Formats: sequence, C-alpha cells, structure tokens
Amino acid sequence: MAVLRIRGVALSDGEPVDLYADGDRWTADPVPGAELVAEGWILPGLVDAHTHPGAEAPGRPLDDDILRSDLRAHLDSGVTLIRSPGLAGDPPAWFGGEDDSPRAVHAGPWIVQQGQFFEGWGRRPEPVDLPAVAAEQAGRTGWAKVVVDWKPGDDVIPVGVLREAVARVHAAGGRLAVHSQHAAGGEAAVEAGVDSIEHGMGLDPALLPLLAERGIALTPTLAVITESLQRIAADPEAAGRSWYVPGASAHGRLTAAAVEAGVTVLAGTDTRPHGGIAREVRAMVAARVSPHEAIAAASWTARAYLGLPGLVEGAPADAVVYDADPRADLNLLGKPRAVILRGKRIQ
Repeated sequence: MAVLRIRGVALSDGEPVDLYADGDRWTADPVPGAELVAEGWILPGLVDAHTHPGAEAPGRPLDDDILRSDLRAHLDSGVTLIRSPGLAGDPPAWFGGEDDSPRAVHAGPWIVQQGQFFEGWGRRPEPVDLPAVAAEQAGRTGWAKVVVDWKPGDDVIPVGVLREAVARVHAAGGRLAVHSQHAAGGEAAVEAGVDSIEHGMGLDPALLPLLAERGIALTPTLAVITESLQRIAADPEAAGRSWYVPGASAHGRLTAAAVEAGVTVLAGTDTRPHGGIAREVRAMVAARVSPHEAIAAASWTARAYLGLPGLVEGAPADAVVYDADPRADLNLLGKPRAVILRGKRIQ
C-alpha cells in the first residue's frame, strides 16, 4: 500500500509541514514513492468532545447500526476523535477502533441519582456507593460521568460524595466529567475538583479563575443550548415560566469569559443529527470567542486534553485538510478537501 503524504500550513502555529504516514504515525522523514494526497491548510483532525452516539432518542437503548451511522456522520464532518461522556449502554468492542469510525474515548453509561435523568439511561447507585461505581467505570475506560444536578429543586450530589468520587477515580487512573446546568451543581463540581464540567449553564463566572487554576475543562455545548433558548423564547408564556432562560441567555458570555480566563474550553455538540461540530464552532465565534480559539476547542486543544498530540513527529496520523485558512472562513470547516484517519484517506 502506498504511503500517504500531506503538505501545507499547520494549525495551530501556522508553520509549514510536510508529513508522511508511517502506518498510524506521522513522520517528517521523506518516504520514497509516497503519494501526495492533499495540500493546503491542515488541522490535526476535528474533535467532538461531547457526543452521545448510538441511540435514536433519550432513554432508548444503544443500537449498533445507529452507532455506526452516527460515527460515520462524525467522520464525514472531519471529526477524527470523539469523547462520549455518557452512552446508552456499554459500547461494542470495535467502538473507536475501526478504520471507518473516529477514535473514541467514553465514560460508559451515565451515573445518576435515583429519580433523576432520562428513564432507561444510566446507573443509579445509592450515594454511598457512587464513588466506587465511578472508580470502577473510570478504571475500565478512563472516564466516568456523573450527573451532579438535574431539574430545578432536585437534590445536588453532595460535595463530599463528589470529592470522594474524584479521589477514587483519580486513584484508578481516570478522569471524572460532570453534567451541570444549575449554579449549585457547578459550584459543587468546582469545589470537588472534577476534571470537566459539561454544559456548565448557570456557572458563576467568578469561579472561572478556579477552573483555570485547577485544570477543570468546560464543554459548553453552546449551539444546542442557544437553539433551545430560541425555541423557548419564541413562546413568551413559556419563556416567562422557564428556569432555562436566564442561564441559557448568559451562556455565550460565560463561554467567551472562560476562554479569556484561560480555562480549557472544549467543543461538543450533544445533539442529533451527528456531525455538527462546525455549528458549535460558529456558535462560539458568535459569542465573541476568536475563530482561532473556537477552532482550537474543536481540534488541537481538545486533542491535547484527551492525550493526543497534533501534527508532530510520532503523533497519530490524523488530519483534516482545507483549501484555505478555516479561521478566515468558518464555512470551510464543513467542506474539507481531505480527511485522514489512522494514516488512511477516508474522504
């Protein structure tokens, strides 16, 4: 099989690169007879850091055919790596490892409190058992996901329980993500020292320096929250009653402030249909995040946070190539010239 070669301007740093796929690793050493498959502006693959593929609706079971279709939609959009902080069930062994689906990390099923979350999804241990359940999950897959709050008035997982979960997950060599969409849940997550806050709606902006200091990432899932707000706001009666409106209305400002404060911000979609990472990047830019930082959240920053280097010697051979600089024209994000995964051209 011919060796694949790419050449062009690499982001994040804008420096020229000329790379060869030595199996599933990039090398800068020229390989005789290599095929130049793409030339242009190059990203080390796009990343969707918050996606739940494989189930057609909340509460429905994981389905292999739907999972394969969802993963292909991600790949077609240029996403070569996903993080699934919560799945409808334990995924099949091939998840994240096949040539026609992105690399993947996941947290298994959500860990939730009794009486909360979507019926049919998640594990519901007693509070005393939650840290052990989280540690067991993280020991198997590297991540666990806890739903720290749910509807208004629901109990928030106590800080002490969450702090013990963090300690035990870290002892198992893993990381802990939490779902939060209320101020009290976000405060508990920061105090406990979790690894990532998913959504983060209602998070007190005064806590952002602590997120940066403690290395807590924020995945704002901004586009889906903004779109939900638009639907609610279209009905004045519903908007007046909805707890959702204040937090969602401030969420773009919170996202931009997090970037400004030095928080690791990750791009994630949290919606169907899959393959919409470019929409999340555009939502960040609309919220006054710079195009460079917004694309970073969906590419090299997210890859680094998830343990994969970018376009450097020895890095996994993933890349997305564009005809021009996507920072200057965000519409290009959905129109890659080439998508390369594991050293093979997929598109």
